[in-house]
Amino acid sequence: MQQTDILIIGAGPSGAVAAGLLRKQGRQVLILEQQYFPRFSIGESLLPQSMAYLEEAGFLQDVVEAGFQYKNGAAFAKGDARTAFDFREKFSPGWGTTYQVQRADFDKVLADAAAKAGAEIRYGHAVLAVDVSGAKPCVTARDPEGREYQVQANFLLDASGFGRVLPRLLDLETPSDFPVRGALFTHIEDRIAPQEIDRNKILISVHPQQQDVWFWTIPFSNGRCSQGVVATPEYLARYQGTEVERLRAIIGETPSLLQVLRHAQWDTPGRSISGYAANVKSLWGQGFALLGNAGEFLDPVFSSGVTIAVKSASLAAQCLAQAADGQTVDWQKQYAEPLQAGVNTFRSFVQGWYEGGFQDIIFHEQHNPEIRRMIASILAGYAWDANNPYVAEPQRRLRVLQELCAPKPLAALAEAEAV
Repeated sequence: MQQTDILIIGAGPSGAVAAGLLRKQGRQVLILEQQYFPRFSIGESLLPQSMAYLEEAGFLQDVVEAGFQYKNGAAFAKGDARTAFDFREKFSPGWGTTYQVQRADFDKVLADAAAKAGAEIRYGHAVLAVDVSGAKPCVTARDPEGREYQVQANFLLDASGFGRVLPRLLDLETPSDFPVRGALFTHIEDRIAPQEIDRNKILISVHPQQQDVWFWTIPFSNGRCSQGVVATPEYLARYQGTEVERLRAIIGETPSLLQVLRHAQWDTPGRSISGYAANVKSLWGQGFALLGNAGEFLDPVFSSGVTIAVKSASLAAQCLAQAADGQTVDWQKQYAEPLQAGVNTFRSFVQGWYEGGFQDIIFHEQHNPEIRRMIASILAGYAWDANNPYVAEPQRRLRVLQELCAPKPLAALAEAEAV
């Protein structure tokens, strides 16, 4: 039986940032990672809010010096309509820029930074079983040679992402209330002319006939980009062939995006994922907490995944610091509820996007500047800033704007604030 202070399952962004924060507290940290880095992952367009937590963990220099694509906003296209949000022109204080990253490289940068800070990372080690019934959680793992061993820890953090180790092993899974959707995606040599798009922004394109079908185009710093489409599984099943052939067929129905990608070289096999929305009965339990996607994942449309992941790492590290000082920690009130508050903000905007009302708001021609800054803050990841009315009351505020934008022309979105 091996012993450690904090055991983390997974070396992705939430696990690495949690490790960096805990090492700053002087804690002993062991990370068990089933895969070997670098390894492929999606979720490549970061939000500025995440930079605060990378900085807090001590990883900022590592990320800045890695040479990733600078990002300052998000651009949207639907038919002939175009609009863009500059994250530097937002309501909330804090970072207004970030990066678009190939996650294989980005995740390795963070994991290497965590190891440099003193965390032990064991790659190729799979978690087989977990026992949280005793005074301390105990994990059974298997090393790359097939040998099984056990580790007992003072506390356990699940940062396994879509692997969702603890939800599976501890029967914490519960159905998501989001409709099932799927994605087809790949990396390409994009050969996009400079005047075609702003490479400092992610491009979100909406299918001209299907408002719930949308595409991401995420430029990288090396002339390549991540290209994907999100739709219902039934819609994606209409198309035959490989993932790339199906993706290109759907893009062929969207003239604006087809024009942008007309010179692209489709040189990488495609991938697919379906039914990715997930939820759990609880984000914590006796001796453990769930970070990032291991707890809940909504949808990739506003690139919230990594931001939620590193936010959860920061909240968990604060709780563990308090416990180390001998203080009582209420994990529900100090971890789960604060984390869920921001997730619920994102949830309202994601639901509004697929219902079409938030798309009407985004593409509306007459934006009140202050409301625009508030929306830019949400798109930049500041979903926990309760000073923003669209965080404090996201559903009501969005409903008012949607009603005013969709049915009839609006002289100015400022009228919404008077309702």
